[in-house]
Amino acid sequence: MTATGGAAMQDALSGVRVLDFTTMMAGPYGTRLLADLGAEVIKIEPPDGDYMRYQPPVKNGCSRYFGHLNAGKKSIALDLKAKAAQEVVARMIANADVVIENFRPGVMARLGLGYDACAAINPRIVYCSISGYGQDGPDAEKPAYAPMIHAASGYDVTLAGYQPEEGPPAVTGVFVADVLGGLYSASAIQTALFQRERTGRGQAIDTTLMECMLNLLIYEIQFEQQPSNARRPRYGPLPTRDGHVIVLPINSRNFLNLCKALGHEEWATDPLFAAPADRVRNWDALMARIAEWTRTRTAADCETTLMAGGVPASRYRTVREAMEDPQLAFREAFSVVEDAAGPFRVVRGPYTMSGTSTAVRAHVPALAEHTEALLRDVAGLDAAAIARLRDEDGGVRFPG
Repeated sequence: MTATGGAAMQDALSGVRVLDFTTMMAGPYGTRLLADLGAEVIKIEPPDGDYMRYQPPVKNGCSRYFGHLNAGKKSIALDLKAKAAQEVVARMIANADVVIENFRPGVMARLGLGYDACAAINPRIVYCSISGYGQDGPDAEKPAYAPMIHAASGYDVTLAGYQPEEGPPAVTGVFVADVLGGLYSASAIQTALFQRERTGRGQAIDTTLMECMLNLLIYEIQFEQQPSNARRPRYGPLPTRDGHVIVLPINSRNFLNLCKALGHEEWATDPLFAAPADRVRNWDALMARIAEWTRTRTAADCETTLMAGGVPASRYRTVREAMEDPQLAFREAFSVVEDAAGPFRVVRGPYTMSGTSTAVRAHVPALAEHTEALLRDVAGLDAAAIARLRDEDGGVRFPG
């Protein structure tokens, strides 16, 4: 690809070396975003591999879930409880820019790899920790997985409705907290690297999944502090002949366009809907009338007719249908990566940049694939030292 004006694309994070101690989803997603931008991301896995290497969907023994999260990285396999492995990591930290981990708070410090220890080796290190509730405080050591955080933050109740009595909390299958945790961490890491250019020193970053989720709930947090009797319109699925559609008459122009598109221009002067406050007060009645129209048509016809009439609307699509969207193809939103089982598509970060490549790097690393090269090039070990680690089984796994 080339940037606007024909200049060759650059890697914005070229030369940045990241030691990635993370597993599961939040950390690996964040570090893959850094790899997309050109950082050298070194995935430090346990000898039996990251848990995600074995999670479905799997093809010929290769997890596509793992591949989506870890394309473009290098893999070294170390038993961090072994002294020899800890010594290897210390040598790598001396030559790294970023450390990122998502163990329970205190685990890295007990391994001798906490922020203070790493900063003593390399004062320029940017050290990011991802956890459920933070590195200290009364809840710091509570276990935390994304669905727990969704429930604890109020997110699931919000999805079900603004009044808990409207029904049970929503069931969520998408790990929103993990995606946000990775995204916010990648952003904070880049901010810290920028500040380091001014100060010469790194710093510690403490990302919490709980606060990630609360950052989604902007209206809800303000409503809890300043309750209002005013209803907030909620947009949801309306039935069609073959599925569902969402219709969003958000402002007065949208509403007038809706009346025309549906052939009910009399709604514009109906006392139930004439003013914005009237529409909000009688929102359920308005949605019911729209549903009478949508249920007689296909979802695609509803979307086409309403959008042509200036009414924001979309049919509900499957992920497979969304992946085939011509707009996404135009934007090259998917990159092809490859593991030992063959090529497959993954979505890149949700942005393009005029002078920076944002494509996902193509190679998915095999377990310990880069161990020997990293021992030599990053840890600075000579051939004899590498051979001793191979022979002594000192916590370092080699390929094969």
